[in-house]
Amino acid sequence: MAALEWQLGTVTTIQPETPKTKSFYVALPKWAGHRPGQHIDLRLTAPDGYQTQRSYSIASPPELSGQLELTVDLIQDGEVSPYLHDVVMQGDQLELRGPVGGYFVWDVTVGGPLLLVGGGSGVVPLMAMLRHRAAQHSTIPARLLYSCRTPDDVIYRDELNQLAGSVAGLEVLITFTRQAPAGWTGYQRRIDAAMLNEVITPFGTSARTYVCGPTLLVESVANLLVGMGLPADRVHTERFGPTGS
Repeated sequence: MAALEWQLGTVTTIQPETPKTKSFYVALPKWAGHRPGQHIDLRLTAPDGYQTQRSYSIASPPELSGQLELTVDLIQDGEVSPYLHDVVMQGDQLELRGPVGGYFVWDVTVGGPLLLVGGGSGVVPLMAMLRHRAAQHSTIPARLLYSCRTPDDVIYRDELNQLAGSVAGLEVLITFTRQAPAGWTGYQRRIDAAMLNEVITPFGTSARTYVCGPTLLVESVANLLVGMGLPADRVHTERFGPTGS
């Protein structure tokens, strides 16, 4: 299958998102397209032949043809993310294959209402869904609940503000778990049952829900949502461990 074949892409742009996060735009002439929520495998090969690979969610929507956006957190003791952050430059080539995954996907044909819950870099595949929704001029009701430690950790901050202010039917709600901006009147705690109940109230148990982030956050949120009466088959989850693998 073409999705399982490795291909070389060229880094066209590197964009800092936060002090620890960068987005890499990679041109892939042979890319066959993807659905929002899918990911790719990225492989690095050392001069001595040693290889290592990691999976990264695709941040860009399918409407961005010919290239992908990958948003990568820097993991200090990782094998791949320090290379991407500290070594890779515009014009370099990266070896990718994909798209991978068919469970954690959403597009406008799936319908809504759409509830997205993300923690940290778990917002990346959710952003692909929101960008696709905007590109399709969809008015499907959508809410994003995004958990971040501090204001400096909010990935896509300016774009999220822009989307929330200009795209009909979208609300972006952020909760800060360690430090909130001065004058902040929104949530300031970890996601809990009371917060989820407030966020999901306009949608009820009909919400199509996608939860992505660290394992503990994802398991807690998914269990709470099912406990609130959401059918388990409407609660899609994707998690990542401390290595970012």
